[in-house]
Amino acid sequence: MHEYGTLIGNDTVRFERLLPGPIERVWEYLTDAKLRGTWLGAGPMEPFAGGKLAIVFDNFALGPEPSAPPERFKQYAGVFNSAHIVTIHEPPHRLAFTWDEDLDITGSVVEFELKEEGDKVRLILTHRRIANVDDAVGFSGGWHTHLAMLQERIEGNPKTPFWTAFDGIEDEYRRRFKK
Repeated sequence: MHEYGTLIGNDTVRFERLLPGPIERVWEYLTDAKLRGTWLGAGPMEPFAGGKLAIVFDNFALGPEPSAPPERFKQYAGVFNSAHIVTIHEPPHRLAFTWDEDLDITGSVVEFELKEEGDKVRLILTHRRIANVDDAVGFSGGWHTHLAMLQERIEGNPKTPFWTAFDGIEDEYRRRFKK
């Protein structure tokens, strides 16, 4: 099982993963539309702060075989688009972008930091300015699962369908965050 994210304060969650390097390869999985599409969502990105980022989600197709979402997530069964603004673009170490659908740069933001550790790369994902703990639970379940997809892809062993990996993970985050 992959490490769980942690709730930092009331509005921030953080995840860490140690991935096979080199750092440039991990950076490509964050920034290249096709590679990003194998673990999160495809879509073009303007590679500079202030640039536009489109994420085209197709969670059904993530992993080695398609999987259907649980009943409560049926609205995410197909392809859907999400628009973001790049707020930090410092290759190959830092990438951040807005997460709110209205492209509000004062809203929720996701930041990836990459640090070399020998032949490995420490990926730190921090999602800040989350409205409440319920949203933190939902975001954490999603990021936990998407990072599992990323790790499997980078390790060259995609074995778990997205919705299979996601099943039950929010319950665990709810237990951890609402103590």
